Amino acid sequence: MNFPDGLFSNAWAFGAILPYALILLWAVLSAPWRRLRDGGQVNVWMGAIVVLMVVWSLKAGVKPGLNLHMLGVTAFTLMFGRQLALLGLSVVLAAVTFNASLNGIDGWQPFALNALALVVFPVFLTHAILRGVERFLPVHIFVYIFVAAFIGAACTVVATGALTTWLLWLSGAYAADVLLYEYLPFYALLGFSEAWLNGAAITLMVVYFPHWVGSFDDRRYLWQKK
Repeated sequence: MNFPDGLFSNAWAFGAILPYALILLWAVLSAPWRRLRDGGQVNVWMGAIVVLMVVWSLKAGVKPGLNLHMLGVTAFTLMFGRQLALLGLSVVLAAVTFNASLNGIDGWQPFALNALALVVFPVFLTHAILRGVERFLPVHIFVYIFVAAFIGAACTVVATGALTTWLLWLSGAYAADVLLYEYLPFYALLGFSEAWLNGAAITLMVVYFPHWVGSFDDRRYLWQKK
């Protein structure tokens, strides 16, 4: 899932820098920084970053760029919103890239492209799914947990896999038959794991630490219930 050095041309790698920089600037300027000053939330945010550094480091693959790993983006976005999720996940990606560069595995050339595909896209997709749940589905805690967290996480990782597959094909890095038979189908399996990882995490936090999940409003989902 992470693109290594040399897989994309410089036009692809450096062309992604400007849009990523603009999105990152928007996140910095509009992030709800006050949230991190309330009740030790900064510790939760930093703890989630460390956990995802470990999760993103555990990956499997047989060819450059055709590796798989869990994302955890859905849970992070539901907890802190788009801006703080974008910034936190950018730190995660930078740490993973730095560690890989020390080991001579990957480098920094495609960092912005990786960020657009593995950070920006899934964060905004998770946000869109959440808004759809809030607007079109019944106001119920189980709808929030199972659709926004479980199903949302599965859809997000499968869509991210489809995006990375399309980028690898469009750039000419791999032939379509290789991607369709040796890479993309595994995202269906990864979707189940991603759903359980994010869904279980959100469920536990909603039950025991609801103040950690910024998108969960107990007045909306619990207090108004009869």
